[in-house]
Amino acid sequence: MLVRLLYVSRAVEKDAKAIESILEASRTHNMGNGITGVLCYGGGVFLQAIEGGRGAVNTLYNHIVADPRHTAVELLHYEEITERRFGGWTMGQVNLSKINTSIVLKYSERPEFDPYAVSGKVSLALLEELMATASIIGRA
Repeated sequence: MLVRLLYVSRAVEKDAKAIESILEASRTHNMGNGITGVLCYGGGVFLQAIEGGRGAVNTLYNHIVADPRHTAVELLHYEEITERRFGGWTMGQVNLSKINTSIVLKYSERPEFDPYAVSGKVSLALLEELMATASIIGRA
């Protein structure tokens, strides 16, 4: 059974090296475990969608919650799915510092990226728009 999980967290270290370390670990681990997804980072905040088998996704999420590189981890959305939306990525990346703020403002009260302040469905819609506008890099 396929599921999609969406979570938000804060980065403990906000330098580019730490972010790249998380992405590299994701890409290495996810391919062998049938996990796809996308990771947004901006202003010290991660927003990540993870798709795959229920057991693999749940195990990965529990690992993320325990990962000392993340703090304030919150589950935003979890659902059973019939197909993947992010199937072309082992872990795509969005650098929100390079995104037009009007895209972010479309989904929130202010032009700042803050998934803690919106619903999981809104955050998922933002990810889908970023995907549709080719704002996601790091394909498979």
